[in-house]
Amino acid sequence: MTKAVKSNQGFTLIEVLIAMTLLSVIVVLLFASLKICAQSWEQGESKITDVNDVAVVYNFFQQHLISAKPVWNDFSDKDGLKIFAFQGTPQTLQFVTTFPASVGRKGLQQFTLFLKEKEGEKSIQVELTPFFPLAEGEQWNQEQVALVKHVKRFELSYFGSDTGADDSAWQTEWLEKENQPRLVKISIELENGIFWPDMILELKVAGNYSNEDFDSETPDDALENDDSQSIGGN
Repeated sequence: MTKAVKSNQGFTLIEVLIAMTLLSVIVVLLFASLKICAQSWEQGESKITDVNDVAVVYNFFQQHLISAKPVWNDFSDKDGLKIFAFQGTPQTLQFVTTFPASVGRKGLQQFTLFLKEKEGEKSIQVELTPFFPLAEGEQWNQEQVALVKHVKRFELSYFGSDTGADDSAWQTEWLEKENQPRLVKISIELENGIFWPDMILELKVAGNYSNEDFDSETPDDALENDDSQSIGGN
């Protein structure tokens, strides 16, 4: 009678090596997948941030620039010369408008946009000051904020006519004129190569104004009452 011999053999060395190799491949694939997922998430977040930045800048111009007021500054020059509030060059822009009522700042405000370079980095800055001189005893802290950072190129151009006639054309400057342009084109290119489509905004152009127009009513009321005037109207 033969006695059965119970086998107690385990895994062979080759089987262990194969299992470890397969486990290593699985771990590598798992970490590679996680890395791809993380990169995709970061790229998605970056795209959302870029889109939000474009939306914020476009909303800024949509809220403030298109409602620029065609007023004259005839109180800051010692010689009594009138200066039209809207002034533009290829990289600077000055215009006057009002804040929404919810902001709590009454009266006309002057916006000045310009390209600033500091420590090799360019940015589009916005400077805000009250248009009319402050009353005695009033104080104003001049505000300046960066609208867009890491700018590679910033260009402005203006479409309109000096006389308001039909000979309108695109111009690189809008200086010493007596009316506002019909359109303003804003081109921005960032250092990271992100494409920003050109913004072309139509201004709500009305008549020209001076301080005398506001003697009997607030600036906002005067502008609202005369919105029907055409370019260059008095």
